[in-house]
Amino acid sequence: MTYDAIRVCTRCVMDSTIKAIDFDEDGVCNYCKTYEHRVATELYKEPERSERLYALIRTMKEEGKNKKYDCIIGVSGGVDSSYIAHLVHEFGLRALAVHLDNGWNSELAVKNIQLLLDKLHIDLYTHVIDWVAFKDLQKAFIKSSIENLEIPTDHAITALLLQTADKHGVRYILNGSNLVTEGILPVQGGRSIDDRLLKDIHKKFGTQKLSNYPVMSIWSFAYKVLVKRIKYLPILNYMDYDKEATIRLLEEKYGWKRYGGKHYESIFTRFFQGYLLPMKYGYDKRKAHFSTLIMSGQMSREEALQELTLNPYPSERLLEEDKAFFLKKFDFTEKEFEHIMKQRPKVPSDFNSYERLFETLKPLMLKIKEYAKGN
Repeated sequence: MTYDAIRVCTRCVMDSTIKAIDFDEDGVCNYCKTYEHRVATELYKEPERSERLYALIRTMKEEGKNKKYDCIIGVSGGVDSSYIAHLVHEFGLRALAVHLDNGWNSELAVKNIQLLLDKLHIDLYTHVIDWVAFKDLQKAFIKSSIENLEIPTDHAITALLLQTADKHGVRYILNGSNLVTEGILPVQGGRSIDDRLLKDIHKKFGTQKLSNYPVMSIWSFAYKVLVKRIKYLPILNYMDYDKEATIRLLEEKYGWKRYGGKHYESIFTRFFQGYLLPMKYGYDKRKAHFSTLIMSGQMSREEALQELTLNPYPSERLLEEDKAFFLKKFDFTEKEFEHIMKQRPKVPSDFNSYERLFETLKPLMLKIKEYAKGN
């Protein structure tokens, strides 16, 4: 598809390079309309919003009596999860912070986590995945040419948080998922809870046995959410969440440092989103991030279009460093990497997966997700 043939939404910056997109007679895309529907159904106005927030806090504290923790929070060192840590301290909640060390943390991410939690006196549990086994799983996904190369990490995080909550008898997981920064996020290349897809790709392209890796079947996920009643609480949806104001607060109060891109606290994610996605799969994830900020009134469409003319990588030097690090860490030669980059992108239906089941049960899955979020 040539640039001239690309159709851009007249309201946000999502365009025809995105899967499952369509436009109305005014050129407005379906992602804008879905965002508006989510705002109408998932967000509350004052005073109901604050009433619901403080009711949730009271419930967490009440259920946390005679337990060590009221809630679980996932921490990556990024903006959203760091702000969650700040909030639980402000609310007087006793939280256990959970971090997945998959071998790709930047030094800055580690420092951000340490600075923040030390000042807030929040306990931290870090799960370190066996690198040899996880490396083999990630390499399998890279070789498979499926688009969503973050599935190995995202699946492990979901499983780890649910398993940790269950272990401590805690029903509430506070996460940084929110409409302001993530309300527009297309499903491209598979879902993180699809354990059948994960196992099939590993079987076809991997060589090692998974060790110390948190795996969770979709049935176990449903059991913990529906029977154990463990909930994901998108707590940022219960307040006015201003991204830039949050960054300034974290910088001034805790010495937190910014990364230069959403989820760039991980070197793998930075290389995946900044290079692999646009170069191999023709997808610039910034379009979804910027479109969400446009819809939430925190960025103008003109600013977003201008940003999209810039390289998604903070600098060419950093790109060269990350590429060299990526090849060395995975033991790829330049020739092997070039061969992988030329392979046809794959979709979940090319493998043994639950994709058809997800599509068939989409209304039910959405209800389960809403229940898990406590809405």
